[in-house]
Amino acid sequence: MAIYEYTVVDQNQNTFSGIYTDIDGIRSLRKELAKMGYTLLKAKRKADLVKKQTRISRAEVVAFTYEFAGMCSAGVSISQCLETLHQQTNNSSFKYIISDIKQSIEKGSTLKDAFEGHRKIFSDFLLGMVEAGESSGRLSESLEVSANYLEKQAELKRKVRSAFAYPIMVGIVCLVVIAGLVIFVVPVFSNIYQQLHVSLPGPTQALVNMSFLIRRRWWAVIPAAVGFVFGLRYLLKNPRVKAEWDVFKLNMPVFARLNRTVVVAHFIRTFAMLVSTGVSLGRALQVASQVVHNSKISQIANRLQESIESGNSVAASLRNYDIFPPMIVRLASSGEEAGILSEMLNKGVDFLERDIDRVVNALIAKLEPAMTIIMGIIVGFALIAVYLPMFDYMSHLK
Repeated sequence: MAIYEYTVVDQNQNTFSGIYTDIDGIRSLRKELAKMGYTLLKAKRKADLVKKQTRISRAEVVAFTYEFAGMCSAGVSISQCLETLHQQTNNSSFKYIISDIKQSIEKGSTLKDAFEGHRKIFSDFLLGMVEAGESSGRLSESLEVSANYLEKQAELKRKVRSAFAYPIMVGIVCLVVIAGLVIFVVPVFSNIYQQLHVSLPGPTQALVNMSFLIRRRWWAVIPAAVGFVFGLRYLLKNPRVKAEWDVFKLNMPVFARLNRTVVVAHFIRTFAMLVSTGVSLGRALQVASQVVHNSKISQIANRLQESIESGNSVAASLRNYDIFPPMIVRLASSGEEAGILSEMLNKGVDFLERDIDRVVNALIAKLEPAMTIIMGIIVGFALIAVYLPMFDYMSHLK
């Protein structure tokens, strides 16, 4: 099977371009397009890996969703929306995906099923919102809500990452300084001590061994480091290990409050957005638990669903778990009484996100001096270890 980029004309003499996947030749391509009412003008075979050429950013997905929602609300058909978006997109990988979705739609697939093959790009949340919009006849509204949600999540991630830029840079500088000492300075002193026949204390000998390993056995160090990273990633895919890691992240020293607030804000925002478009409470909890990618929250979501299906209110169900702040529980209770649950929960999440900003700023205020002190201690320890034999030698001369 191959991939073809084609240009066709419809019955109204309108010209369209697109990409057709999994077709064995131009003859078959012409037949498939004819079934859709198109006449093939030209076709060009493309490499099978076209969809992997470039990365698709979250900003591109957000823009795509906003534009899709706007055209749908204006009454443009889904196929025409996708055709227009395909023409406007410069990213070749995204062009492939949009064309593939359009192709699936023209074959009779639902929009949700067409998006399903690209779940990693569009996320579980967007697929759930598309499914809800199709079933309720409010697709444009669901897409606009999805775009707004994705934008908020991207902004939240950007804030957290930018806030931790300084500690990361300090850590990198510390590693560079230590690497410079180990690779360039330690060997010089090691040669001096060998010529002077000075015995090396434990810390100095450890630095000398590290220097030898990095300088002479780098070909073994690099594969070992790569193997360690991939081994760790593989280990974290184990359900039991991942479950323990997810619990640890919610209770780890220093960062527990931040991790809890981020996870809860993500979970409640997703749940509220889905409910606002008419998704049932049970289904909204399922999708929200998938989106946050935390096994502990998934367990809680399953119990919440059981509690709600047993007749308990959302607020009463949330109250059973201390991970949800009392403010969220109170707003959920008020929202249920007034019939505006999603609106009240969204207001609660807005407050949580402001709280995340405060927590991050407080953490940074503590981490910056701590990182500086730690860096000084590490570099100081390395320098002392280098000069220890010299001090010992000088004392013997006296």
